[in-house]
Amino acid sequence: MKKKKMYQKIQAFKRQGYCRNEIASRLGIDPQTAAKYYLMDEKEFRVYQQKQMFRDKALQEHEKDILQVYEKNEFKKLNMSAVYDYLEERYGSLPGNEQTLRNYIRYLIRADKLKLNESIRIYSKVPELPFGKQMQLDFGQYRLPSGLRLFIFAALLSASRYRYITFQDHPFNTEEVICHLLSCFDYFGGVPREMVIDQDRLMVVSENAGDIIYTADFRYFIQEQDIRIYVCRKADPESKGKVENLIKYVKRNFLSIRDFKRVEEANEGAFRWLKRRANGKISQATQKIPALLIEHERKKLRPVCPSLFGKSSLSEREERNVNEKACISVHACNYQLPAKYQKKTVEIYQSKEQLFVFDLYTGKEIVTYPLSAIPGKTISKREFKREKEKTVQVLKTSVLQMFEGENWKRFSTKNFKTFSRYTRDQCLEAKRYFTDKDIKMEILDRALLFCLENDTPSFANLKDTYDYFKREQERLKTIQKEKKAPVPLYQGEHSPFKVSQRSLSVYQGIIRKREGAVI
Repeated sequence: MKKKKMYQKIQAFKRQGYCRNEIASRLGIDPQTAAKYYLMDEKEFRVYQQKQMFRDKALQEHEKDILQVYEKNEFKKLNMSAVYDYLEERYGSLPGNEQTLRNYIRYLIRADKLKLNESIRIYSKVPELPFGKQMQLDFGQYRLPSGLRLFIFAALLSASRYRYITFQDHPFNTEEVICHLLSCFDYFGGVPREMVIDQDRLMVVSENAGDIIYTADFRYFIQEQDIRIYVCRKADPESKGKVENLIKYVKRNFLSIRDFKRVEEANEGAFRWLKRRANGKISQATQKIPALLIEHERKKLRPVCPSLFGKSSLSEREERNVNEKACISVHACNYQLPAKYQKKTVEIYQSKEQLFVFDLYTGKEIVTYPLSAIPGKTISKREFKREKEKTVQVLKTSVLQMFEGENWKRFSTKNFKTFSRYTRDQCLEAKRYFTDKDIKMEILDRALLFCLENDTPSFANLKDTYDYFKREQERLKTIQKEKKAPVPLYQGEHSPFKVSQRSLSVYQGIIRKREGAVI
């Protein structure tokens, strides 16, 4: 196209009477180029164009791969840099740059070797913001050829265009979104003053004329991190168009020409892609490299505050030694642990207001304390002042030995596992309810089976079930006794009346008197 325009300009000057050197000087081109086009007529120029079109191309050896990429994507219009990145990842160094690839794909289209299904969309530009002010957050979904469905978490700093993405293979919940935000802040190196989100149910319960109600966890998180939230109106994509463009960029540039079978592989590739492409190349919006701009923006970001929601991350925990009194020291305060952790090592995590202590090997939470602001204070829980595990073990053993049946052992074991924090109370209930000598084993076995099948393993439920079956058994026995008893002749509402009986001679005497009176 450029050569055609150059030919037309030179021929226009020629018709005006300019010589070749004057034309070269006016257009700022090489005199030899001016001479070449000056001497061509239109027929010669068309032959020259065809020769240029079908000459050997730098990327001709990758033509098959390029066409396969477009074929797999149903000949949709792809980002040129995405195709170049794919070829670069597959073959290493390429003979040419991205512009070379753009020219070659245009050649394939003009030569009818490639036909695209194009659709056009108009975007609105969002005003530029100062460093450290705003981050935009959005979500997306994408199904890979392997069938793996990826749920996309994407965030972007508005000023530097520094990007962050991660995937998971199931829908997000609020706690997962918060954990991804903490990882995102670590990746950015700080927290912005404002975060732009849409009315997603994971973060916003309702929005009525500016009166926004957040989900409980998300409200606590933004208060903890001191972030101002800007919630977009419905059907208002311009407010967070930058991150919406990032979602499309991830789909079209990274996911469109790749396939993964596991989400871990997708995340590994995504972080390499972020470094190499998304943050490592010039942004079309700023004409600068985000990886360089982030160094300036990090100076304006606020430090990440320790979060209650970060306690599950191993990278956020630190080890702490327990002394001979089963205490750990944090900020000159002592916190009591169970006696079994004496002279051992545990893991701790501190938020703004709370201290979490974890077992070093199992990772399970041991105890949570509110952080004390008084140096030298010892903080403990009542149950840690004396060791009770041996007593509980004795109680468990005695409960297991109360009855010899297999169902009793199964039920008791399940009870101890389900109510591990209340084992002592459950054992005491078992002894209170089932130490009676009148316990009938056939009814108890029936109640045990019922509770095991219906997953109600508390001893209180077992007692209620036993009493019910016992009442049912007594009711059935009563019914059977009533069926065997003789049925009386009269079954009316009242007892029968006593009727007096007279001799037959009385009635015969009355009849004779009546007959004599008639005569």
